[in-house]
Amino acid sequence: MPLNPPITDWRGQRVWLIGASSGIGRAVAALLHARGARVCVSARQQTLLDAFVREHPGSQALALDVTDAQATADAAQQLLAGGPLDLVCYCAGHYRPMSADALDLPELLQHQRVNVTGALQVLAAVLPSLLQAASAGRNPHLSLVASVAGWRGLPQSLAYGPTKAALINLAENLFLDLRPKGVGVSLVNPGFVDTPLTAQNRFDMPALLTPEQAALAIVRGWERGQFEMHFPKRFTGVLKLMRCLPYRWYFPLIHRLTGL
Repeated sequence: MPLNPPITDWRGQRVWLIGASSGIGRAVAALLHARGARVCVSARQQTLLDAFVREHPGSQALALDVTDAQATADAAQQLLAGGPLDLVCYCAGHYRPMSADALDLPELLQHQRVNVTGALQVLAAVLPSLLQAASAGRNPHLSLVASVAGWRGLPQSLAYGPTKAALINLAENLFLDLRPKGVGVSLVNPGFVDTPLTAQNRFDMPALLTPEQAALAIVRGWERGQFEMHFPKRFTGVLKLMRCLPYRWYFPLIHRLTGL
């Protein structure tokens, strides 16, 4: 049974995708535009957003630095002036590989600002309107893009992994609080996807997907009313099982599998 109301018709749905200038966010925006949604894309780089709008007539671009609380509130207010939002998806992300023997505090804090604080600032800016829309009989939806890196500790993930674990916990709490009030909440945990962020990795990435494949998995999840979308299953299914292992087995296995 679906945990959220399935979104069966995207035509006319007002969708705000934050972190949509490239990678997964851009691919999701393109797919929803093709299905008839009224898409607004946000990110820091105006030129990339403008290019999306040229390629997808009828879409909207709204440049935004999610680490700026006032700018985030202003952007939400500007969008909401045009009517309620049906779906808000936070897919902004920052990633640099890091291990504890090369700890970089400014970089750690930048991960927190983009991946966690930015999500909280968007949440604060849109939540009252989502609750109001739900009370009026609409089915608004909030979705957070985290990562399988948030499931358990991984090598080179000292900065990134904890922020994605925070998003996973945040989405679970939001679901418990908001679903009874009529607001759908979902969580996206991708495996490896070929994006500018993962291009930094210097190791073989198993079951690597294209952004378009990831976007299709996400949109299908929304259409089916799922809470969590994780993909590709041939990779993430194994990681799900490894979450159940006791530490005395998990740590040696990770070292052996990664060579790190």
